[in-house]
Amino acid sequence: MSPEFTLFGLTFHWYGIIIACGVMLGVLIAMRRSRYFGLDSDTVIDFGLLAIPMAIIGARLYYVIFEWNSYKDDPIRILYIWEGGLAIYGGVLASILAGIIFTRWKKIDFWTLADLGAPCLILGQAIGRWGNFINQEAYGYAVENPALQWFPFAVYITDGMRPGDHGWFLATFFYESIWNFAVFLFLLYYTKKRKRTGEVFLLYLILYSAGRIVIEGLRTDSLMFNLFGAELRVSQWLSGLLIIIGIALFVYRRKKAAPITETTSGVDAQAQDQVPVDVMTGNMDTESSTENVNEGAGAKTENDDHEEKNDKGLAVGEQPGANSMQNVEMPDEGE
Repeated sequence: MSPEFTLFGLTFHWYGIIIACGVMLGVLIAMRRSRYFGLDSDTVIDFGLLAIPMAIIGARLYYVIFEWNSYKDDPIRILYIWEGGLAIYGGVLASILAGIIFTRWKKIDFWTLADLGAPCLILGQAIGRWGNFINQEAYGYAVENPALQWFPFAVYITDGMRPGDHGWFLATFFYESIWNFAVFLFLLYYTKKRKRTGEVFLLYLILYSAGRIVIEGLRTDSLMFNLFGAELRVSQWLSGLLIIIGIALFVYRRKKAAPITETTSGVDAQAQDQVPVDVMTGNMDTESSTENVNEGAGAKTENDDHEEKNDKGLAVGEQPGANSMQNVEMPDEGE
């Protein structure tokens, strides 16, 4: 499949289209789920206007830093992101920085925003991996056994990242896409189970990084760094560090942070528990609110009866006298 196509004289790159679709879907889901976290859709849009450009810049800079030899002789190619070369971890780190800046600016809780954004972020990552397929990158070792030369175990590469890459290779882009989809679904499920704010986001860091450590070891295009003469994979080491940080913060917040039933950012948690919102559909559970309406209706009826009795001079303990009877309008016959 060609990585680009022409329409009305304009050239479009599938890589960019796929990434844009992932971003748009993530934003739409975040807007849909925002009320559950005590935020509104405008907040999501405002954050996206800051986070999306920062994520793209961060993803590109991260890649360029570790592949500087490929760009130092022609720096203008740094801007050619449609050729590939966006490192996901650079985008993740830039998004976290954008979240810190945004929440300080808007004076909202960082962990609440992070819990909202984490499932949407990894969904975008899952979709974005298919851009690697179009660009014929992010694949693994060559598959020589004909019995294993089938998709999705392997992928056929016609013009790979390195000269001579032609044939069947491990479909590592697909492995990571499926793993990310699975993490996305788990995070949606866990949102209703979380005990502290930030747990969904921290589980995202832990689970995504765990999968990345394994899959990265199968790839042949990993970004590398030299440590005491040894060539090491950047993403594997960063994944290990994020797993440690994620677990440590998860345990710490379980012990120190206030339970989510006592405090959340933006809304009162107890009110949220009384009228829960379905995280996927946005529907509200009206059982408790219906009971409150019924109780209110009952109270109103009692008050109306009491007022009616007072109007007729028939309050408890009061006997109607002549004067009071004169003030009572008798209905016409047949009314």
